Amino acid sequence: MKLVLLFGDCAVGKMTVGQELAKITDLRLFHNHMTIEPVLEIFWHIRTGGDRKTAANGVLSHFVKTDHYGLIFTFIWAFDCREDWAQTAQIADLFQRHGAEVYYVELVAPQKVRLQRNTTENRLRHKPSKRNIALSNRLLLRDDRDHRMVSRPGELPFANYMKIDNTHLSAAATAAQIKAHFDL
Repeated sequence: MKLVLLFGDCAVGKMTVGQELAKITDLRLFHNHMTIEPVLEIFWHIRTGGDRKTAANGVLSHFVKTDHYGLIFTFIWAFDCREDWAQTAQIADLFQRHGAEVYYVELVAPQKVRLQRNTTENRLRHKPSKRNIALSNRLLLRDDRDHRMVSRPGELPFANYMKIDNTHLSAAATAAQIKAHFDL
């Protein structure tokens, strides 16, 4: 089994790249809003990640026991938050204990580009909580102000790691790079 951890800042294109990567591989896509949206639908006031992470962990725990080729999991990783490091390590460890190969893919793009991507049709179709553009933009700007969402050179010690600036790349071209780099 293979696990592609696809992470990056808000609106960098994780879900869209994941959709394209799923099309050209046998990997399945589990983007973070697949758990965020149902939790927000019921508990609209929740703005912390604890309950959403619990829901995601349940899905991941069940998936790892299947005979599927692998999974793409998208998420935001705040590199200045120990909890995010621990959560990422926990997910990787879960899959590695079941014999999976884990691949780390970081997407980066400037804030201006991400603010434009924050309003795309595909994003708004799959992420109802982002349809209030003004609020979504404020949250993106707040996260940029309050957290470090891009890794520093050499910070991630993983053998199966790549960082892609997808500012000028289509989601399909980015997915093709990932597939070729890791021979997926």
